Amino acid sequence: MEATTEATTGTGERAARVLGRPFDINGLTLRNRIAMAPMTREFSPDGVPGEDVAQYYARRAAGGVGLIVTEGTYVDHASAGSSHRVPHFYGDAALAGWQKVAEAVHAAGGRIVPQLWHVGATRDAGQGPVPSAPPAGPSGLGLDGEAKGHAMTGDDLDAVIGAFADSAAAAERIGFDGVELHGAHGYLIDQFLWGVTNRRTDGYGGDLASRTRFAREIVEAVRAAVSPAFPVIFRLSQWKANDFDAKLAEDPAQLDALLAPLAAAGVDAFHASTRRYWLPEFPGDDLNLAGWVKKLTGKATLSVGSVGLDKEFVGPQGFSKESASTGIDLLLDRMEREEFDVIAVGRALIADPEWADKAVSGRLADAAPYDAGLLGSLR
Repeated sequence: MEATTEATTGTGERAARVLGRPFDINGLTLRNRIAMAPMTREFSPDGVPGEDVAQYYARRAAGGVGLIVTEGTYVDHASAGSSHRVPHFYGDAALAGWQKVAEAVHAAGGRIVPQLWHVGATRDAGQGPVPSAPPAGPSGLGLDGEAKGHAMTGDDLDAVIGAFADSAAAAERIGFDGVELHGAHGYLIDQFLWGVTNRRTDGYGGDLASRTRFAREIVEAVRAAVSPAFPVIFRLSQWKANDFDAKLAEDPAQLDALLAPLAAAGVDAFHASTRRYWLPEFPGDDLNLAGWVKKLTGKATLSVGSVGLDKEFVGPQGFSKESASTGIDLLLDRMEREEFDVIAVGRALIADPEWADKAVSGRLADAAPYDAGLLGSLR
């Protein structure tokens, strides 16, 4: 683990040179190579983000983050969500709230994209925001492969594809800088990609290339709904919420089969989610998942996974409750050799809104430690 192999040292000049470089995603120029990772906070009653949400993101922008990826936001489909307090990205009230968020982030010098989300069959029956809606997934299976909810029909698929496109168009209309599609961690798009949850026998199931069809059609619909210069980011992962060892791709050839249709459909950047960014994805090569994605697609990549902290965010014992700040020499090593382009940071930015500025200026020794108690409020 990174924390056991490096100490915080005087890396300010190197960090400024490596992390402080601007980066371009389809015409969107980020002021540096640091992004805020999406993290569900549930501070938007009835799905509407308020001034506290706007200031929460604006503080991170003011603290030096180049790109903010918002918490997951539900698209307009009855089965999309599981909480009354997760924000929507549809409806007049929610979109008015999000417009103020974007304005606050821009005023602080940052750039921001919403993460568009459908939880699929991870949702339990009776959960909000539409308790009467059944859980929905590709084959009526939960992440454990057991029966759960409703196997989506062709009409269901069309409705969800349209909902993603509508939210993306709304994001551009109200002033966001791009969108991210949540295709990771066992949620709906990922459920179609994964053979455990996708047992369909129509054109949306079968081999890995066929299982990408739903994701590809979402990307195509989003790309058609926004302007050509509006960045589309796709988040993917191997691991699932219930299975840290799950694999969509066992080797680079399978990963290429997954990525190629999405890249061709119009993805501008991939956000490759791992629990520990410093671990190699496949045997025989040191590249992490984001590194392999960049090598195979040539697209811009964001990496993420326990950056700057001494404990991974989730492990065999569950979610970490506390983490101390660490140095970033190993991160700088990987970014100097252009393994990936942008690093996304999660819990460290919850703990310290100025983490990005402190990282770039070599002041991580002053960064606040993470404590799960911080999740009880937006600060």
